[in-house]
Parts: sequence; C-alpha cells; structure tokens
Amino acid sequence: MTKTELIAIIAKEADLSKKDAEKALAATLAGITKALKKGDKVQFVGFGTFETRKRPARKGLNPRTKEAIKIPACKVPAFKAGKALKEAVK
Repeated sequence: MTKTELIAIIAKEADLSKKDAEKALAATLAGITKALKKGDKVQFVGFGTFETRKRPARKGLNPRTKEAIKIPACKVPAFKAGKALKEAVK
C-alpha cells in the first residue's frame, strides 16, 4: 500500500476530502515522529506501540576492503504489534 492509497482509504472511511485526509495523516505521522524524538512511547491499544530502542556500538566489516570498522551506538525506531492486530493478520 502506498501513501496515496492510504489517504484514499482514510478519506472514504472518515468521509473527508482527500486533501483533509492527507493533512490528518501528515499530522499523525508528525506527532508520532515528534514523540519518538523525545524518547516517548506512542501506544495505540489493540494496534501496537511505537518506541525507540538503543542499539549498542559494535564492530563491523567493510565488505570491499574487509577492514574492521566501528559502528557507533544509536537510537532506532521500533514497532511492536498489539494483540488485536496480530489476531487480525492471522
């Protein structure tokens, strides 16, 4: 599914114009992004939880030169599906 297809579904289900549905989707994604930047969890009961996880520093290998490199620690976004979503997908 593409963003355009999702906007069309939102517009149809919520009885909105496509322009309003696009604004609503953009605002939702911006809110989730802002919360994750602050380190907060975003939880939708039954759907799932968006959160950040810390990935520790580690050693890697440059595939071209086979030289060892250091990969710094970082935060990555993660999603854990909720029970209702898991059941719906089964």
